[in-house]
Amino acid sequence: MTMRSATLLLAVIIALGATAAALWTRGTAPTPPDVPEAASDDAPPPIPPIPPRIAEGNDYETCLTMVGSDPDGAAQFAEAWAARQGGPAATHCLGLATAAQGEPAKGAGILEALAQAPSSTELARATIYAQAAQARMVADEPDIAIADDTKALALTPDDVDTLLDRAIAAIVLEHFQDAIDDLTQALDLDKLRPDAWRLRATAWRGLERWELAADDIARSLSLDPDQPDALLERGILRQHARDLRGARADWQRVMQLAPDSPSADLAEQDLELLDAGPSR
Repeated sequence: MTMRSATLLLAVIIALGATAAALWTRGTAPTPPDVPEAASDDAPPPIPPIPPRIAEGNDYETCLTMVGSDPDGAAQFAEAWAARQGGPAATHCLGLATAAQGEPAKGAGILEALAQAPSSTELARATIYAQAAQARMVADEPDIAIADDTKALALTPDDVDTLLDRAIAAIVLEHFQDAIDDLTQALDLDKLRPDAWRLRATAWRGLERWELAADDIARSLSLDPDQPDALLERGILRQHARDLRGARADWQRVMQLAPDSPSADLAEQDLELLDAGPSR
């Protein structure tokens, strides 16, 4: 994958801002053609917010709450609870806690096994497969993430968030047409998702369909004008169109809106390259 492809990926993942957090709300991912660089190996693992419930009860609520603040404690609690026949709820919490501890592939494996249990409802199984997919993205396994998202969508085919997650994984793998297909379906279901328009713009750019990419990024920004990652994308498209002043303005705006973000780091790199000479 080229540097610009990797860069494309973090913008994409940031694009799902819900997705770093989303890993659990229903992730992050490795780095496509302009997405910010992945976190360093020394960075702590992403801490999930409270995920959707597949069960009820005080132990379940306690365990899920601990996942965000104390993943080690949550894992210990879940293991002890499972030994007391905590059932699927204990396993679910253990999978999330394991991923939050910095072992996303192991956590995903726990979630995948749980999702295969026929006793769970279809909605619960779809939720767990989607969470496993997001953990696979954190583990830099987008091919497995696509497989998990596909299983989730077989159970809940109109889930827009899962369609976006699968599209992100496809962009990471540079399967741009697959991403466009998922994003088009998502937009048919909800045309008011600026993240879906933005992601599809990135995928169109991957196919060098510049006019379609420009149309989609315009739609995204019409819905939310201050998206740093959408402005980052528009700057790239403007640079390709030789609108260097417009590109500079977009990237400077990214740095103003989100100065400590991966998008800002990428915008700064793009500005440095712009100042260094001819466009890439």
